[in-house]
Amino acid sequence: MVQDKAGEAHDNSSYALDRLRELLKAGEFGSEGRLPTERALSDMLGISRRAVRRALEVLESEGLIWRRQGSGTFLGERPSEWSNHVGAIVAGTDFMEIMEVRLRIEPQLAQLAAMRAKPVDIAKMHDIALKIIESSDADARELWDGTLHRLIAQSAGNQLFLSIFDVINRVRQDEAWQAIRERARSSGNAVNISFAQHKTIIEAIAARDPVRAGEAMREHLLMLQERLIRATSLGPTEPGPLSQVS
Repeated sequence: MVQDKAGEAHDNSSYALDRLRELLKAGEFGSEGRLPTERALSDMLGISRRAVRRALEVLESEGLIWRRQGSGTFLGERPSEWSNHVGAIVAGTDFMEIMEVRLRIEPQLAQLAAMRAKPVDIAKMHDIALKIIESSDADARELWDGTLHRLIAQSAGNQLFLSIFDVINRVRQDEAWQAIRERARSSGNAVNISFAQHKTIIEAIAARDPVRAGEAMREHLLMLQERLIRATSLGPTEPGPLSQVS
């Protein structure tokens, strides 16, 4: 333990804040996503618990950590309270409702991304598009496809839009949705067509062309909507709530 000349722990809150910032920046707590207790941090860093507590309050106000009494301290921003209700929202909807919302939101996000995306974001979009077409199973394709669309949404630079998008994107975790999507992809040359459309969207974003980016996203989603309709009409069940689709 690092101690002062009197042999006691540091009681300087600024010092505690600096040390904790260093640990967060170094990713010391990244593997578990949870910080040690105040007592453990105090012993580890040679800092008084009072100084640790004050430093944690600052980090929480900055959105770097969040705390729940009785549970501990966690990395990142506090989850929104309404996210607890997302599961019920997802269970009560169907793919047509989802596509209607996506068609009205994601073209706008693509337009904003064309104005605000950073070069590093665009480079990542190209890499992820390749991962989608190179994936050999449905789970991987769905993972990377969702990652690409979320990166576009994130690049739009509008936190409220991104929150709405994340609610829609939660549907991808539903096994019934993945089964429908895979049936839609297995028809014709869907994977290659989707790759070409993703490429067109990314190129429009890179060219800083909002109109073309929005239209390319709309065409992409319309194709997906059409294939989903065909997949469900040929499937064993009628379209309905996702939790009921096999």
